Amino acid sequence: MTAPLHDPDLHSALAGLPEWKLEEKAIHRVFQFRDFSGAMEFVNRVAEEAEEANHHPDITINYNRVTLSLTSHDAGGLTKRDVAMARKISSLAA
Repeated sequence: MTAPLHDPDLHSALAGLPEWKLEEKAIHRVFQFRDFSGAMEFVNRVAEEAEEANHHPDITINYNRVTLSLTSHDAGGLTKRDVAMARKISSLAA
């Protein structure tokens, strides 16, 4: 199990992820696409990366908007794994 990040390590890690918002013990980001198909294509790419990393975000799909949330439940908060997955997900949307 990976240890949760604490201030200032947490804020330093999130400085490189300005689109991701910290709420409680998770980070969230909303992605918007042209249409439902674009949103689903993105979700499928995220799913492939999540399976490979064995680290799965919570995903909410609202037509062309996808909200992703990351936390490490087993660690009780955000870890380096969450930050790495957030970076990977952000690169998929670029």
